[in-house]
Amino acid sequence: MSTTVAQKVQAASKLPRPGLPRTLLLVAGLLVLLSLVRLLTGAHDITSSGTVSATLRLAIPIGLAALGGLWAERAGVVNIGLEGMMILGTWCGAWAGYQWGPWAGVAAGILGGALGGLVHAIATVTFGVDHIVSGVAINILGLGLTQFLAGLIFNTGAAKALGGGERQSPPIAPMKTFDLPVLAGGDVFGWRSPDALGALEGRHWLLISDLAGILRGLTAGMSLLTLLVILLIPVTYFVLWRTAFGLRIRSCGEDPYAAESLGVNVYRMKYAAVAISGGCAGLAGAFIAVTSTVYQDGQTGGRGYIGLAAMIFGNWRPGGLAIGALLFGYTDAMNLRSGGESVHALLLFVAVLLAGIAIWQWIRGNRLRRQIAGHDVVGAADRRAVRNSHLAAGISVVVAAALAVWFWRSDVVPGELVYFTPHLTTLLVLSLASQRLRMPAADGLIYRRGEAR
Repeated sequence: MSTTVAQKVQAASKLPRPGLPRTLLLVAGLLVLLSLVRLLTGAHDITSSGTVSATLRLAIPIGLAALGGLWAERAGVVNIGLEGMMILGTWCGAWAGYQWGPWAGVAAGILGGALGGLVHAIATVTFGVDHIVSGVAINILGLGLTQFLAGLIFNTGAAKALGGGERQSPPIAPMKTFDLPVLAGGDVFGWRSPDALGALEGRHWLLISDLAGILRGLTAGMSLLTLLVILLIPVTYFVLWRTAFGLRIRSCGEDPYAAESLGVNVYRMKYAAVAISGGCAGLAGAFIAVTSTVYQDGQTGGRGYIGLAAMIFGNWRPGGLAIGALLFGYTDAMNLRSGGESVHALLLFVAVLLAGIAIWQWIRGNRLRRQIAGHDVVGAADRRAVRNSHLAAGISVVVAAALAVWFWRSDVVPGELVYFTPHLTTLLVLSLASQRLRMPAADGLIYRRGEAR
């Protein structure tokens, strides 16, 4: 591939990003604010090791689905069928898992999702079917096929005798987990080591206990599968942004005709990317089934769609989608573990955070206005940027005030709203981040080899 296309793809993929020191400073500030809210409200579960562990467990399927969407859309194929591929992964993972163990279930889940991805690739890449239509068909096909197969296989013979049925599989052997010795109280040759992080967490000290809770949640009850899945984030970044194969994939998503003119087999790249996309979604489904030790109908719970939202929130980048997945996983973990009390404490956290965003947006708008004041010709885009910054500041102030009043005038968040928290977070994040998003230029477009643009 020539330098021209490489430079074009690299330039199209880059957006202004904060440096590492600024990012670390921002994370530290958010953690201090969260710690202060915990002390003021007494909601110690918002940074407990149990919440962190549950967040990781709930975020991994969402992150894997988001990775699947990233691979497909970087190649120019919209994959709305992630949910259906996840469903195929749960059934295939359970079918192999209860017979040959959890690792066999993981392999079968990846294969099942990849087959769903290949069906999507055949429809969209070879036959030119609209990507949304094909994705919806995959979702319907995955749901119907697994329900049929569950009744056919899990509800008869030996599988039924082991506890299977029309809507669930026989139990899967649990995957082994481990605790890190000394830090999280793991075993060392039969000796139960101290739990240093657990002791610090129980003190409820400012920031120190929060850091201990977070670290303990990451070092207690871990499995090898969880560690391997986490490694997929940097591996994906390396492959897509640091290898020739990844550059070809991304060139197909930015300008497939330019890539074709330089010898790239666009069909092959799209097929490979969508198959990998399906494999990631299938792994997400297998992870759900294996960690739950059983397949159940409706087990994915729409996580494929939330994964798409996390991918968009992450601006089609591995690091960003990981943050989005953790955000959605955290709200879901708070819902499952603590109910309305901890979510009520988060109202204060979000209110203060929005107040800070309002101040930043107002300062940013004033800075832009001063910058364009010295120019004789001011474009409509400049005026719009100033207006949008001030508008965002005003909206943030109003929402922050409403949340603060809600916090002070109530003691708990109603259960219905607690249940809706992850979905509300999805809507808010996408609406707030929409102005800074940039999808691949050829994402969702039908490509035909040899045709003019």
